[in-house]
Amino acid sequence: MDTVVLAGQPLSLAEIEGVAAKGWPVRVDAEALRRAAESRAWIEQILATGQTVYGVNTGFGRLADVRVPDESIEQLQLNLVRSHSGGVGNPLSIAEARGMVLLRANVLAKGSSGCRPLVLELLAAMLNAGVTPVIPEKGSVGASGDLAPLAHLALVAIGEGEAFYEGERIPGGEALRRAGLTPVVLQAKEGLALLNGTQAMTSVGALAALRGWRLVRLADLAGAMSLEALMGTPTAFDARIHAARPHPGQVATAAHLRALIQDSEIRTSHRDEDTRVQDAYCLRCMPQVHGAVRGALDHILGVLQVESGSATDNPLVFPEPGLTTLDHGVLSGGNFHGAPLSYVLDYAAIVLTDLAGITERRIDRLLNPDINEGLPAFLSPEAGLSSGFMIAQIASAALVNDCQVLAHPSSVGTIPTSGGKEDHVSMGMTGALKLRTIVDNLERIVGIELMCAAQGIEFRAPLKPARAIGEACAVVRQIVPKLEGDRVLAGDIAAMASAIREGRFDAWCGE
Repeated sequence: MDTVVLAGQPLSLAEIEGVAAKGWPVRVDAEALRRAAESRAWIEQILATGQTVYGVNTGFGRLADVRVPDESIEQLQLNLVRSHSGGVGNPLSIAEARGMVLLRANVLAKGSSGCRPLVLELLAAMLNAGVTPVIPEKGSVGASGDLAPLAHLALVAIGEGEAFYEGERIPGGEALRRAGLTPVVLQAKEGLALLNGTQAMTSVGALAALRGWRLVRLADLAGAMSLEALMGTPTAFDARIHAARPHPGQVATAAHLRALIQDSEIRTSHRDEDTRVQDAYCLRCMPQVHGAVRGALDHILGVLQVESGSATDNPLVFPEPGLTTLDHGVLSGGNFHGAPLSYVLDYAAIVLTDLAGITERRIDRLLNPDINEGLPAFLSPEAGLSSGFMIAQIASAALVNDCQVLAHPSSVGTIPTSGGKEDHVSMGMTGALKLRTIVDNLERIVGIELMCAAQGIEFRAPLKPARAIGEACAVVRQIVPKLEGDRVLAGDIAAMASAIREGRFDAWCGE
């Protein structure tokens, strides 16, 4: 198990997933602790000289012009955390909440937040001890960052709120006590340092986008299996075609498809007699469509990685010797605004919805007796008496429509908040939650295609598919049995989606 060192650097998406979903331990870099101590000393120097600085000794948002007396500064920070803990809805998954803690700790490790080192050390200790804040998934508009979700995270750090610990949902203070951890008493700037930022949308979005990245490669496998079952032609995957339009994702997808279907007896059996010049787009254009999704996700994952190592709270502390009272090195800006993430999360929703659409079209071709190249109607051994996979295509169509509705961009809608001070917000958390649901749907749709394609290939026996396709079909049969007669398909669809999420088909998904 790898240990992830937190130094305020960009984290790889594999590291985020490793800590969030697999329980990898973390360690705060010594230099990061030194930087945090230096920025904290700067905040304390500002307080000692009586300067007025936003977030240190003022109110927040529209109340930024209200100076808070020195004796009330700790109460100010506590009030901030409590007052902003207004999230609603179901809790984030444990992995998503752990991702938030990880990302927040890494932001503090940059040393630009002005909090004491012990604050980020506590967050790291919570990860290592398995203390996970209960964080309602809704209530963030994405500026000033994910205030409500991060407030629920901060509640546990101060010994309040709720946490998941050793399989139980218990009070946050009790979870810390059982784990041998001491809650923090917030000092100047520290409540704001925990609340300002984009870590909720980054965590939810990154984990969903990673699942989407795996799904686009798995869609190549499912599509290749459908091509075999439908006795299609791989001519459209010829490297010369894609060299003439060399988008990297398209080239990579075509190469993946060629590798999957090489040495296929099914293909060889009809190579010389095949009268079809071209297959339908859902088969022929897989390199172009799947490849474009690959390219989009490459960009999206890159943005998420940059954000994982970015200081997104406000104000930021830049301690520099020789600064004057007027230029005190604590700068108010807008790094908490979620626009960079909001846009790419919407982009991910759009491209993965289109991937769901082309996948459903292949499912229909496998089942529709008018176009399924001689396979039994709905892949039923006794069509008429048995409906076969008819309802599976209907379910996939319903899921695609759900994705189409969710693909409407949330980033184009902004509602002013905080008395108009925060007059343009990103709605990035909405985008992350929508994306998560689209990925859930896509896992089910791809699972349905794998299940139907395996059944179709079995109707081509004794001809054998390509070796890789045959191996994948064998895994399908380990998960669900062949459809010999009508049975309840809901459990089969759920089992295929779970197997996809668990990585059962990753061996055939390429790089």
